[in-house]
Amino acid sequence: MSEFFSARSLFTGSEWINETAVEIKDGKIVSISKGHYNASAAFPYIVPAFIDLQIYGADQKLLSEFPDTDCIQKIYAYCLAGGAAYFQPTIASQSVEVIYKAIDAVRAYTTSGGKGCIGLHIEGPWINAYKKGAHNEDVIHSPTVKEVEEIIAYGSGCISMITLAPEICEPAIIDLIQSHGIVVSAGHSNANYETATQFFDNNIKVATHLFNAMSSFLHREPGMVGALFNHPRAMSSIIVDGHHVNYNAVKTAKKIMGDRLFCITDAVTSTSTGFYKHALVGDKYESDGTLSGSALTQLKSVQNLMEHVGVDFTEALKMCSLYPARVMQKKEMSGSIQMGETAAFICLNDSKELLKIVAS
Repeated sequence: MSEFFSARSLFTGSEWINETAVEIKDGKIVSISKGHYNASAAFPYIVPAFIDLQIYGADQKLLSEFPDTDCIQKIYAYCLAGGAAYFQPTIASQSVEVIYKAIDAVRAYTTSGGKGCIGLHIEGPWINAYKKGAHNEDVIHSPTVKEVEEIIAYGSGCISMITLAPEICEPAIIDLIQSHGIVVSAGHSNANYETATQFFDNNIKVATHLFNAMSSFLHREPGMVGALFNHPRAMSSIIVDGHHVNYNAVKTAKKIMGDRLFCITDAVTSTSTGFYKHALVGDKYESDGTLSGSALTQLKSVQNLMEHVGVDFTEALKMCSLYPARVMQKKEMSGSIQMGETAAFICLNDSKELLKIVAS
């Protein structure tokens, strides 16, 4: 049986359509038609569901500390509440044993019918200790081919992204990772402008959280930030909570990078065990008084972009849906609303607040 969702304004990912309805059958969008529009039941806005490519935990469970299906289910519930239908559960730099347990958790979640999980995002430990941020320095190292081969083999079909510092990894290792369909993201890197540009020219198409834990833009050494600004294709995530990056810096980056910039939440949760401890202070997380994580949802990212950065509604939506979908290039996750695709959209009120999420 078909379900119909009417919208005063529907954003497909590329255009707005007024007074139309989305028809869903068996989890697929089968029509977008004005003929089924119901004004009395119409939502003010229907837009593509969001995609979060970096989130560490939710509801007092970090994946690196609790690598199990319950933790991933809690992350999914958190994402849904913030308008994201797809997510990459993420672990910061950890031992091989913890990486394997996180892979086990992702595999168990997906094989048991768990929804929304794109795959595991492994952030570190193959990063530059000089730009470690809050990561555990004890496990940070340059990888060997053998180590990478073993992790990839164990995580076959479960690992979707690896953040690494390209300057501490052999180019053959980066090629090896990518040959298995895993997205390599440059992050926690101290690469200079020339080195970063070379990697973006050759085989790395994306970077992790612009400005944070990467070589800064200076007038005599523009660093990785400068390399991203000047590159014609390389994309980057950014954390738009006003704490990780000043909103004026986000505005500058957006003007320069345009559709190459997209949002992640980088969200953590309150924890008191393990290496990564976080306490909620206002609308951010701290560890011993130091900024340690975000309390964002992707819907809050959209709201912050509009209110504090001056990005218009359409472009803010793309930064949380269409653009991260471009990074991952998965057929089942387009960041748009199109006939024949899996139904994944959100219904918003006039204040851009979530009323309903549809995630097949």
